[in-house]
Amino acid sequence: MEPFPIFLTVLVLGFVIFYLFRMRKRQSKRMEEAPHTAVAAGLATVRDVFDATKGQHAPVAEFHVRGEEIHVTFDVPLPSERDELLEELLVDEAVEVVREKRHSLPIEEATTIVAHAGRGPVREVGRAKLPAPGQLPPPVLDSGVSLSHVAHDPFAAPFDDQVDHSIHYDVRAEAPGDDLKPLGAELAIPKGLDRGLRALGVNPETADGGELVLALLRMFGYRVSEQAYPASYLALKDATTTYILTEGYAPGDPPEVSEAVIRRFLADFSSSGADRGMLVSARYAPFSIHEIEARQPRVRFVTRERVQRFIDGMALG
Repeated sequence: MEPFPIFLTVLVLGFVIFYLFRMRKRQSKRMEEAPHTAVAAGLATVRDVFDATKGQHAPVAEFHVRGEEIHVTFDVPLPSERDELLEELLVDEAVEVVREKRHSLPIEEATTIVAHAGRGPVREVGRAKLPAPGQLPPPVLDSGVSLSHVAHDPFAAPFDDQVDHSIHYDVRAEAPGDDLKPLGAELAIPKGLDRGLRALGVNPETADGGELVLALLRMFGYRVSEQAYPASYLALKDATTTYILTEGYAPGDPPEVSEAVIRRFLADFSSSGADRGMLVSARYAPFSIHEIEARQPRVRFVTRERVQRFIDGMALG
């Protein structure tokens, strides 16, 4: 081989090696200067919405002591027909609320904990008799609303599915011209999930996509941080982070997810540092999502026509 081609080859290889070395060094420096957790390395965090355990408890509206009774009221929408299991769950929750607040409440003479719930008309849902005045029963092993051990995680399932994106399904050819109904009104929600949503303060009949997503994240033990961009979150569980953007719908809004929203979601997911990304929308999806999902397996779209399958994938009776 002639000397000049050999020299040119060595020169090119040397340049490539030098370039790769510089890029690796620069990346290492950025990693050293950056936060050390996936959540911290994502978009600007406004606040922690809830952690993996405290997020699984019913929202408390008020609590106080009246004579020998401790009254705990939950901000929970009750169904039109009585649900005894939901009421029992709220009584257990009331006991745990008192346990947490016992050092700031005069409970020495208390003999009964009374649980109340409802929006609009609030009513008593049950009572717990204490073993002795001021003495609480032993803690319940699995208190709160958790589905981690009884149902499939709906946020992990879409990324586990092997989807043939050459087949275009789950997308409407034309979005309807009329206003859409509330998302919850179109869903067949299993009784167990309906109960869990209500216990967390979410009305399944009127919930939008964002409310539904946050409630499910709570049930499945995610730690969630709200991000700077409205309705966007970073969810952390088992060392895996998921960037989630939610989009609601109001009468008069376009019924289909816009390309601008999709581009924003993809850009924010890319800069978030999360392991996977999910856009959850109460609107219908355009056909372009299939190409995006096929090209980017770490991205999933859970749009209006896919939400029912998202819920069914939990395999919850």
